[in-house]
Amino acid sequence: MKKISIFLLGLMTLVSCKDEPRQQVQEEVVQEERIEPVSNEAMESAVIYEANIRQYSPEGTFDAFTEDIPQLKELGVKVIWLMPIYPISETKRKATGDLSVEDIEDPEERKKYLGSYYAISDYTEVNPNFGTKEDLDELVATAHENGMYVILDWVANHTGWDHHWLEEHPEYYTQNEKGEPVDPLNPATGESWGWTDVADLNYDNKELWKDMTAEMKYWIDEHDIDGFRADVAGEVPTEFWEQALPQLEETKPVFMLAESEEKELFHNAFDMGYNWEGHHLMNQLAKGEITVKEWDAYMKKIDTTYQEDDYLMNFVTNHDENSWNGTVRERMGEASEAMVALTYTIPGMPLIYSGQEYDMDKRLLFFEKDTIPKTKGKMWPILKKLGELKNESPALHGGKEAAAYNRLTTSADESILAFERSANGEKMVYIANMSEEPTEFSIELEGEFQVYMGKQDFALDKPDHKFSPWEYVVLLNN
Repeated sequence: MKKISIFLLGLMTLVSCKDEPRQQVQEEVVQEERIEPVSNEAMESAVIYEANIRQYSPEGTFDAFTEDIPQLKELGVKVIWLMPIYPISETKRKATGDLSVEDIEDPEERKKYLGSYYAISDYTEVNPNFGTKEDLDELVATAHENGMYVILDWVANHTGWDHHWLEEHPEYYTQNEKGEPVDPLNPATGESWGWTDVADLNYDNKELWKDMTAEMKYWIDEHDIDGFRADVAGEVPTEFWEQALPQLEETKPVFMLAESEEKELFHNAFDMGYNWEGHHLMNQLAKGEITVKEWDAYMKKIDTTYQEDDYLMNFVTNHDENSWNGTVRERMGEASEAMVALTYTIPGMPLIYSGQEYDMDKRLLFFEKDTIPKTKGKMWPILKKLGELKNESPALHGGKEAAAYNRLTTSADESILAFERSANGEKMVYIANMSEEPTEFSIELEGEFQVYMGKQDFALDKPDHKFSPWEYVVLLNN
């Protein structure tokens, strides 16, 4: 909040032969600086940051994260997505491997298992390990002061086994033939997904819709939250999300992110989805399992699959990928930097996951306390430079009115990925050697361009170019 000091000058007159000096009285009026409501325009140039509060700092608290919010502004962050901040169920809490805490005999050993963030025992409380609701309010206020929106991770598909609905409203849950609540099942096989620490919710019950929507609305009305990231959004009926959104927006506009690529979710419920397929293709490119031709086919497919104003979140890592499938370095190796730059330059919104900005090269523990590194190295200036470009150049607009994407022809299209983005007279060109071999090529590109980042000795006036493995360049026309 900004404090505006208004000085009131008063003359104190006393019945006396002497003139008393003027007395200055200072009165402070505190005015709250409000961030503009969520808008499509704001999302065009946004970077989103996934905050893992538990692992972000040794303390694992809201306050520790709040201290660093001004630094995130340097990286162009406009949306902060908080991983689940709610209390975690103790019943059937995940421990290690296939074990739950009930399987751990040593009480001291049992204490270190904090459980999955996604096994929620109460949707309208905060995890006491993270702090208080007042601490959360300070986090939100600090984000807003720095021009950032805050969205909460919302787990509508299931609850933890301690949730009060299990006793008060067992009819809200999917039940077996014995009338017992069950964990989520694979509809294709009827078998458990293995998410044994949660109970599956049954959306055939419309009373559940009312209560779940009310729980979401609480955070907007009482804590000024700006939207939600919906966990496994496609496992919940699309109609639920569509009826919830107008009720949420009775208070203010909100931003909705779906952990899904299902196109019907974007019609009347969600602003943005996950670019899972694009992410997996990046992993495959980095491992040499596919060529750029497969990437080009994917870009053509999404251009015709989705509505013109649908857009996706691009990423090289997130909490699932890091903990279960490996670090960026593990999965992408020497291609890592080129892939990070790709997530910023294709249409959509780029994601930074906690620790990525600090060159994190370890898998964070998921059910136990861990801590990300906090030393700025190679990646911070790269993300800062990419964030500045994303924030400032219309050529990288990636939302509902995304800048045009045009594939550029080269003489080595199986290895060289080259494309142009353009809007309002501004152009950005990305060229990368997406292979493990040095590659020579020519490219069809006209105009005046300067190197913004990447290969510094790139010269467009040369007829032929040679890129080392995974080398890239970003060019701008002004």
